[in-house]
Amino acid sequence: MRLDHVSYACEPDGLLATTERIAAALGADYVKGGVHPRFGTRNMILPLANNQYVEVVEVLNHPASDKAPFGQAVRQRSECGGGWMGWCVAVDDLSPFEERLGRASVPGNRKFPDGQELTWRQIGINGLIADPQVPYLLRWDDGTDELHPSNAIPGMPGSVKLKSLTIAGSAARVTDWLGHPVEKPLENVDVTWIAPAGTPGIMSVTFDTANGPVEI
Repeated sequence: MRLDHVSYACEPDGLLATTERIAAALGADYVKGGVHPRFGTRNMILPLANNQYVEVVEVLNHPASDKAPFGQAVRQRSECGGGWMGWCVAVDDLSPFEERLGRASVPGNRKFPDGQELTWRQIGINGLIADPQVPYLLRWDDGTDELHPSNAIPGMPGSVKLKSLTIAGSAARVTDWLGHPVEKPLENVDVTWIAPAGTPGIMSVTFDTANGPVEI
């Protein structure tokens, strides 16, 4: 169980402009991720150190985005002006979470121009929509390690490090949601918990960059 990535819903000027602003602030490279056909979304990737990444995501005008909870979550956040949508924890086994939540995980996929396909299963987006402080969970399918988005720029491992999160919410609530101490997936990331003044969720993310700490 580890923090895999953080998701940022694009702002009103669109996916590319939003990604360029974040990349410029971090001094980081980015790459086109692609379309998630099952969710009605597409993304850009900013690879980070420690096998993590930032996903900047945009909802598409596609029937899938009306049906898939992930598409609904992206649309909801973007219609509020964009910003941090949530955080994602990678696990080795989703079955305990399927049992606890009373539903099956759903498949996700993204095809690359060379024909390779990145596939995974995820669960917990409905929980994130209802309570944005909690993470959603995924399991990358076996054999996809080399396609992990943190490796999206071949030969250029990410040098920017995800340092800390500020989350409006409660460590106890997230621990209850995960069924494990929240410190477990966040062992290398500092978290400041603050009382929600409205909607809970990620308020900011701080990164270690070549030019020092940067908060977004």
